[in-house]
Amino acid sequence: MNMRRSLCFSEPSIARAGQVSTWKFHYTTATSLPKGARFKFDLQTKGRSIDWEIPSVDLGEGSNVIYAEMESGEILKAKEIETPDLLVPQYEFVLPSPVKIGGKITIIMGAPPKIRGKAEEIGNHCQLTIQRRRPFFLYLDPKGKGNYEEPEIFSIDIRGNRLQAIRILTPSFVAKNKRFDITVRFEDEFGNLTNYAAEDTLIELSYEHLRENLSWKLFIPETGFVILPNLYFNETGIYRIQLKNLQTKECFTSPPIKCFNEGEKNLFWGLLHGESERVDSTENIESCLRHFRDEKALNFFASSCFESHEETSPEIWKLICANLSEFNEEDRFITIFGFQYPGEAEKEGVRQLLYFKEGKPLLRQKEAKTSSLEKIYKSMVPKELISIPTFTMGQGFQYTFKNFNPDIERVVEIYNAWGSSERSAKEGNPRPITGGVEEAPEGSIIRALKNNYRFGFVAGGLDDRGIYGTFFDSEQVQYSPGLTAIICEKYTRDSLMDALYRRSCYATTGARMIVGFHVAGQPMGSELSSVAKPGLVVNRHLSGYVAGTAPLKRVEIIRNGVVIHTFTPQGYHFDYYFDDAQELSQVTLESGGKDPFVFYYLRVTQEDEHIAWSSPIWIDHASQAPLSTPKVVKKEK
Repeated sequence: MNMRRSLCFSEPSIARAGQVSTWKFHYTTATSLPKGARFKFDLQTKGRSIDWEIPSVDLGEGSNVIYAEMESGEILKAKEIETPDLLVPQYEFVLPSPVKIGGKITIIMGAPPKIRGKAEEIGNHCQLTIQRRRPFFLYLDPKGKGNYEEPEIFSIDIRGNRLQAIRILTPSFVAKNKRFDITVRFEDEFGNLTNYAAEDTLIELSYEHLRENLSWKLFIPETGFVILPNLYFNETGIYRIQLKNLQTKECFTSPPIKCFNEGEKNLFWGLLHGESERVDSTENIESCLRHFRDEKALNFFASSCFESHEETSPEIWKLICANLSEFNEEDRFITIFGFQYPGEAEKEGVRQLLYFKEGKPLLRQKEAKTSSLEKIYKSMVPKELISIPTFTMGQGFQYTFKNFNPDIERVVEIYNAWGSSERSAKEGNPRPITGGVEEAPEGSIIRALKNNYRFGFVAGGLDDRGIYGTFFDSEQVQYSPGLTAIICEKYTRDSLMDALYRRSCYATTGARMIVGFHVAGQPMGSELSSVAKPGLVVNRHLSGYVAGTAPLKRVEIIRNGVVIHTFTPQGYHFDYYFDDAQELSQVTLESGGKDPFVFYYLRVTQEDEHIAWSSPIWIDHASQAPLSTPKVVKKEK
C-alpha cells in the first residue's frame, strides 16, 4: 500500500544573501484537514541583524508581512506565538474551512497581499550568510487542540550575492626562493564566497618586484575560491600581492608578506579569546571552527566558553573538546583548549585559561578544589596552563595585578572588541572601555608594567557571553575584533604554546600588521641584564620593522609607559632603528628591593586607526659583582 506524502517546496528555491523578496512556501497536504486545524510556521532565526528578517503579522503594514493563502485566494492572518526556548515568535494559522487531500496552503513572507511594488523595497530580507538547504519548519495540529506533530521542512539554498571584494590569504613570513601557496576568495559584501559576477570577469595577478615572466589571469571559479600554488620571491623585502578586476578596474591587495633570507621563523594569526558574530562557538563548535579556519583564515583558535554549568554543561565541554581534537591539524590549523574563569574583581579578574595539552577538565568556580585562582595555580605543574588576564580595566571585572603569578600569567590581553586596557582615556587611549561599563584605572597595563609585572601582549576578539552578555543591548562601545600574532618555529600546538610562554607574540586591533621589535638584537618578550650586556648601561639599540595593511600613521617607541620617540613613515612599510643613549641609571624604575629596571615596547598606528602593540622587552640594571673574592691568608706569629 502506497502512503501519500505531503509536498513542501519554496518559491524561489534559491536566494542570494541579503536579497529582499517575497518568499512563498507551498504545502500540499497528504491528508484531509478539518476546519479549525492549526499550523505553525517557524523561521528558525535568532533575530540578529545577520539572520532572516522577522516579519510583521499586521497586514496593514506596507512591507515585510507574513500571512497564509488558501487555494481559493482567502487570506489567513498569522498570530505570533511566543516559545520559551526561542528568541523570536512562531506564526500560527487556523483553517477557516476544511482542506481535502491534495489541497494546497501557501505561507507568504514579504509584500502585503494585493499591494504591488518593487520586491526589493516592500519584501522580506533574506539572511546575510550562505547556507545550503536552509530550513523552515511547518508544524501541523490536525485536531486544533495544541498537539503539534513532527515538523514538515521547507528549504532554500542561500548563495553568495554579487561579487564585491577579493580577499587574498597569504603567509606573513616566507623565505627567499622558497615556494608557497596563496588562497584567493571571491566575496560578496557580507564576506560570503560567490561566483555571482559578469561572465567575462577576468582577474589579473601582480605584486611588487614582479618578474616579467609571471602574468596570471584568473576566471572566477564556481566554488568562489581558488588556490594558487608555487609562488616565490627571489629577493628579500616586503611584498603585497595585488589582484585587479579587469572589468571594473578595482584593485585588491593582500596583507603584507615579509621575505627573509632564510625561513627560521613563522608568523601565525589567531584568536585565543573570542566568539563569532555568525556562528555560536559553544553549541555549534564544529561550524565555528570551520568558520574561523576556512572563512576567517586563522592559523589557530582557542575555545573560550565560560566555566559555569549554565553556559557550558559537561556534555557541551565534552563536545567542544572532541571537535578541537578532530580539527587540530599540524601545518594547517591548530586548536587550543581554553575556557574563561571570572574571578573576584581586583584580586583575580576575568581569565582566559589555556591548556598546553588535550584531555583536561573544565575547572568550575563552584567546586572546592578550583574555587580560586590560587588553588588552581597550586595544582598545576610548570607549562601545564597559561592564565591570561582579560578586560583588566573593565570596572567591576578589573585586575590590579597584586596577585600576579609570573610563571603562569605569561601574557595579558591588552585589547578586545570592548576596548583597550593599555591606558586610560585621559592618557590618550583611542579605544577606551566606555558605555555601560567604564574603565577602572587600577587595571591599567602600563601601571602593572611600571610595577615590574612582566607579561607579553595578546588581543581578544568579539565576545557576547558571560560577563559580556548584556553589552550588545547596552550603550557599551564596541570596536573591531582583535587578533593575536605568534612568532614561532613550527606550525604545531607545542611550538605555538611554547612561543606564547616565551612572550614571542603581539596584539593588533584586527589588522594583520607585521611587527618586529628588538633591543640589542633580542626579540620581543626578552629579559636582558646590564651584567650580561654591560653596553646597555650606555646605549640601548632598538630596531625592527613594520608593515601595515594600510599606510602607517606613526610608530612609537615606548619606554616605561612614555613615548620617547615617534616615527612618521611614508607608505605602508618601514624599517627603523633608534639609540636610547641616556644613562641607564637615569631612566630605570625602582622595584621594591629588586634590581632597577626599564621596559620598552612598540605601538604602531595606521592611517585607518588600526593599532598593533609589540610585547615588551625588559632590561635589569644589576650592580656588577666582583669577578673573584681575594683569599685572606693568616700569618703565623
